[in-house]
Amino acid sequence: MDLAEICDNAKKGREYALLGNYDSSTVYYQGVIQQIHKHCQSFRDPALKVRWQKVRQELIEEYEQVKGIMRTLESFRSVKPGDIFVTQSGDRPENPAVWPPPTPAEHRNPVAVKRPNSAVKQQKKDSPGLQHRGAGQGGRIQANPKPDRPGSKDTRGAKTKDDKVKKDTPGDVEQRKFDGVGYDRDLVDSLERDIVSRNPNVHWDDIADLEDAKKLLREAVVLPMWMPDFFKGIRRPWKGVLMVGPPGTGKTMLAKAVATECGTTFFNVSSSTLTSKYRGESEKLVRLLFEMARFYAPTTIFIDEIDSICGRRGTSDEHEASRRVKSELLIQMDGVGGALENDDPSRMVMVLAATNFPWDIDEALRRRLEKRIYIPLPTAVGRAVLLKINLREVDLAADVNLDLIAEKIEGYSGADITNICRDASLMAMRRRIHGLSPEEIRALSKDELQMPVTMEDFTLTLKKISKSVSAADLEKYDAWMSEFGSV
Repeated sequence: MDLAEICDNAKKGREYALLGNYDSSTVYYQGVIQQIHKHCQSFRDPALKVRWQKVRQELIEEYEQVKGIMRTLESFRSVKPGDIFVTQSGDRPENPAVWPPPTPAEHRNPVAVKRPNSAVKQQKKDSPGLQHRGAGQGGRIQANPKPDRPGSKDTRGAKTKDDKVKKDTPGDVEQRKFDGVGYDRDLVDSLERDIVSRNPNVHWDDIADLEDAKKLLREAVVLPMWMPDFFKGIRRPWKGVLMVGPPGTGKTMLAKAVATECGTTFFNVSSSTLTSKYRGESEKLVRLLFEMARFYAPTTIFIDEIDSICGRRGTSDEHEASRRVKSELLIQMDGVGGALENDDPSRMVMVLAATNFPWDIDEALRRRLEKRIYIPLPTAVGRAVLLKINLREVDLAADVNLDLIAEKIEGYSGADITNICRDASLMAMRRRIHGLSPEEIRALSKDELQMPVTMEDFTLTLKKISKSVSAADLEKYDAWMSEFGSV
């Protein structure tokens, strides 16, 4: 008998138990317990035999704990909401670590709980509202408890606060709440807190230029929501839309405008949102994201910098966990609403993606993002409008010519233009506080700092801030769009 094999099997049994793979863990525990039993029969030294029997007993105790966890998990799976089950023993499991944390009363429906027989019998005597179904159905007892507070509905068959959350103000729409059954509550809360935005409050008028992109997005996303009877069959909405372009051209703003104009729930996703240090949890996050999106449909899922999540597969530096996340993302995108002929477009899940490196995207993902739109640098008219939008809260001197400035900043992105306006608006303040001590700066009044921005301020700013997009980058975008574009 190889002692190294016994140690290795015991180690694997414990590792699988820690990872939650209890079925494989019990197999290894059973094998190593039998191996130690056979090994002890070959010992002649009583002291050595007693030592090994002690080790075997410890492994048996661990094995029983794993089996207890499996039984408890199985009992949770069989529980149905709205029922109260009576256990045969009348007691809870021995190991309290397997019990989940209690759900606050204001965030749950009537849930299945296990109580001792004596407690249920006493409640049956005291409460005439309880109805017994008989021993033939496992002693199941059902109750219609009274509401905990005025206005709440907690009766069997009725929707509770967990299903709908009503706002107090008149005219507000009732908002449903995703329950997240089968998922870790922390994951659900994280996505609810960090991703869901029901009103990004960005409109088409807030975005300068990009008229072609707006028109295509209206046709691909907005119109199916407004005209669901028309967009059926061969006219069914697109599964996904990919926005391609240099950094800072307004791709994220366009996605928020789409969500606002459609009135959809907006999921803003990045690579960090769908990444976890625990094995297998990243794939669960992807699936949970799409299940929440279907629940809150109509929904817009915006995946920013999608090349960082779903780059080309099969490369030498690809990790196994990254490949699993990509596969789950591709599977979920094939199953989103609005993809089939008979699906209701008003309940669809639209996937919007943005990238600065479209040539790094996986081919399968590129196929699923059926509409591919190029978001270019702003035109001369667009640059002038951007300057007006950014400077609408700033006082301008009479000599400022925005059209002339727009001509000088040809090739600048929208983010570059915002930086120019910000830096120019600070020039007057810099001149005013030059040479002053900290005490004198703090003594300045607000009116002393409210000085208009001059043309000279813009001239000095343009000497410091250069454009961030090169001509070579623009050529790469044009080449990719000519080969894979779908406008």
